[in-house]
Amino acid sequence: MEVKAAVCSGNTEPFTIRNVTLDDLRPDELRIRMVASGICHTDMAVRDQQLPVPLPVVLGHEGAGIVEEVGSNVTSAQPGDRVVMSFNSCGHCPSCDAEAPTYCYDFFPHNWSGTRADGSPTLFADGEPMNGNFFGQSSFATYAIAHDRNVVKVPDSASDIPLERLAPIGCGLMTGAGAVLRSMKVRAGMPIAVFGAGTVGMAAIMAAKIAEANPIIAVDVNDERLALAKELGATHAFNGRDDAPGKIREVCPQGLGYAFDTTGINTVIEQAWSLLAPKGVVGMVGASDPADELNFNEAMFMGGGRTVMGILGGDSDVGPFMLELIGYHLEGRFPFEKLIGYFDFGQINEAIEASESGKVVKPVLRIGNES
Repeated sequence: MEVKAAVCSGNTEPFTIRNVTLDDLRPDELRIRMVASGICHTDMAVRDQQLPVPLPVVLGHEGAGIVEEVGSNVTSAQPGDRVVMSFNSCGHCPSCDAEAPTYCYDFFPHNWSGTRADGSPTLFADGEPMNGNFFGQSSFATYAIAHDRNVVKVPDSASDIPLERLAPIGCGLMTGAGAVLRSMKVRAGMPIAVFGAGTVGMAAIMAAKIAEANPIIAVDVNDERLALAKELGATHAFNGRDDAPGKIREVCPQGLGYAFDTTGINTVIEQAWSLLAPKGVVGMVGASDPADELNFNEAMFMGGGRTVMGILGGDSDVGPFMLELIGYHLEGRFPFEKLIGYFDFGQINEAIEASESGKVVKPVLRIGNES
């Protein structure tokens, strides 16, 4: 079927909305009528060719919508269901077998290859294959093909929450919250510092409050975001341009139990590591320059039992964890709606600019109506 999609051709030109054609469904696939999609930093990393995704491509990986058709083997949802989408995975490698699909051995072909894992396209433009299937969805479109493993039915308990609000839960929110609750397993009463107060960092701050960490320290260079971080659960907020490490040492003279970096800047990560207490953990999720390296003192690394942890997707198992986060939201403990700014689908370039300028923490595209 013919649909409209926002096509990314790189950072030298804006996203353009054009007609593309969806392929027929395979047995494990669903066709979703898109209601909304969040815009994530990873989309921009592809635009800037920091990630090896082929261009031009239809991006978008925080989609929410209504199921219109399902393949014969689909069990995750049925036509008419309200769903949110996340990343895809193979389902049978050692990581997937251990319920760690963010580390799927075949993550690239299922998410970043521009095609299905078998090399077949999900999208066509002018009769020729178009790169798509981004994170198993390519949700910057009026309709998307998704997969049984990356679709989650919204529970009846959340029937009053609009899909446009739930859309970002499939990546940025899940990554930040999962880093705290699942990857680093932050303990109550232990100090944590979060470097970078974007969507992922804000989700980590909210999750740290759920975990009852104390103190919870936010570090950013945007004072407005620091103020919002305190509203969401940070006990302290320091501007990174004003000796944040020194201030953290004053608050936590014995060191941090946890440091979480969302910036991807190696000097910031090294700085965060230097603030760790014995047995402290630094988790990192930022999109780093592929050429960057990290340097740590070996004696301090080994002697203090410190950990440096790379984190993908918050170690999420997709369905169960996304439902857990929706539960926290219903309880008022994960108020991520305070991060969202809404834009019409045709305003995708304005939405990206608002995110990159810092005006909006989490832009969400309104693509279609729920009814």
